[in-house]
Amino acid sequence: MLSDQALIRFRQTLHQHPELSDQEVATAARIKNLFAGFAPDETLENIGGNGLAFCFDGKESGPTTLIRCELDALPIQEINDLPYRSVCDGISHKCGHDGHMAIVTALGSYLAQNRPDKGRVICLFQPAEETGAGAVNVVRDSQFEQLKPDYCFALHNLPGKPLGTVYCKPGAFNCASRGMIIRLKGKTSHAAHPEDGVSPALAMSNIIQQLTQLPQQSQLQGQMTGFNLVTVVYAHLGEIAFGTAPGEATVMATLRTSTNEAMNQLIEQATELVQQQTDDHQLSFSLEWDDVFRASVNSDSGYQRVRNACQATGTPLVTPEEGFRWSEDFGIFTEVAEGAMFALGAGDNSPQLHNPDYDFPDELIPVGFKLFRAIVEEINQM
Repeated sequence: MLSDQALIRFRQTLHQHPELSDQEVATAARIKNLFAGFAPDETLENIGGNGLAFCFDGKESGPTTLIRCELDALPIQEINDLPYRSVCDGISHKCGHDGHMAIVTALGSYLAQNRPDKGRVICLFQPAEETGAGAVNVVRDSQFEQLKPDYCFALHNLPGKPLGTVYCKPGAFNCASRGMIIRLKGKTSHAAHPEDGVSPALAMSNIIQQLTQLPQQSQLQGQMTGFNLVTVVYAHLGEIAFGTAPGEATVMATLRTSTNEAMNQLIEQATELVQQQTDDHQLSFSLEWDDVFRASVNSDSGYQRVRNACQATGTPLVTPEEGFRWSEDFGIFTEVAEGAMFALGAGDNSPQLHNPDYDFPDELIPVGFKLFRAIVEEINQM
């Protein structure tokens, strides 16, 4: 099995050579070359894009347990002065996926010498988590039929929480979210005669104000419960031309809800709002959706497996009353199999995820590995 130092060096190599979503060719090649030494019983390549799945078969038939991590990095310029600082300008591992890959690599190293007694264990390296497209593409890939997991598990490091403490709960664990792009179209006119055109300015202002109020209004009316939020992230009106009254506008907002059902309601309400405003101001409009994430929902049995793993390894466990606001596409897997995602504290004083000075704490590699090992040992009787 790989030593802790070897795993740290591997994590730092991954950190030094990050790749964006759907561009993880070199990262996948590094993973594939290392796993070749673990002699998996089956290797699936290019699943859902640049994804890789390594299967370790047991001696007898039994359940299939899938352990998932992510390949991709972020379009963020690193400001850390590290010996393994990113060599890719404007790209860096600021979400800790390099550490998650090291943890699952540690599990693969262990499975190379310790096959399960029953069923099989799959180490999945998923592409494009940051865009919300990766998990969907993996599950839709025809190769996924060969995997057919009974259980799926994943972890994510969590800055601002005690190092090595697990956070997990049954039910909704991560929010659903999606980007809403609203394009308004009217008619330009001379700025001296705005009445001869159709300006989207008032409709744009109303949409920005009323979008952010939708969750509160819906909760007051008893239409939605749980955590719901709309955040306007971008707006553009007309052009820099003082002689021209605007004819086009764009508003972008992020819709975020604790459940998939609430997301569907919020989408409907936001669409009705745009339709009403464009009707009132004689505009046409189009809607686009981007960065779509389903809510990540832990099954009761998946949560219990994580709880048992914490007890078996002596790892502190916190069961929060509510899930986390950030989104994760792992929920696609728990829609097709039992399972859970859990968070692993990355330290009280760690920079937050997506900060330019964030770096995954290497101390978490053995902690995450032991938890995944305990999970597969319980399910697959190792």
